[in-house]
Amino acid sequence: MNIEILHVDQCPNSEGAGARVDEALADSGLVDVAVTYRLLTTSDEAAAVPFAGSPTILIDGVDALPDADRVTELARGHRRTHISRSEDHRQ
Repeated sequence: MNIEILHVDQCPNSEGAGARVDEALADSGLVDVAVTYRLLTTSDEAAAVPFAGSPTILIDGVDALPDADRVTELARGHRRTHISRSEDHRQ
């Protein structure tokens, strides 16, 4: 399994996304799976990959949230989602 986090410079969420991926992998017993980060610096780089905003998490080259629209302009690069960890909803 290959997990890659695509992000733009100074993305405030890329480290948090990586921590959640690491946590999910550990919870699943997949501690040997490496997570890599790729900094996208040009719109051409964003257009060449399935980038849906920063951060985008790819699992074997496929966006983990496939319903998101692709982004090819880094100026519009920050991704918004409504995903939260299950413990955030415990009562």
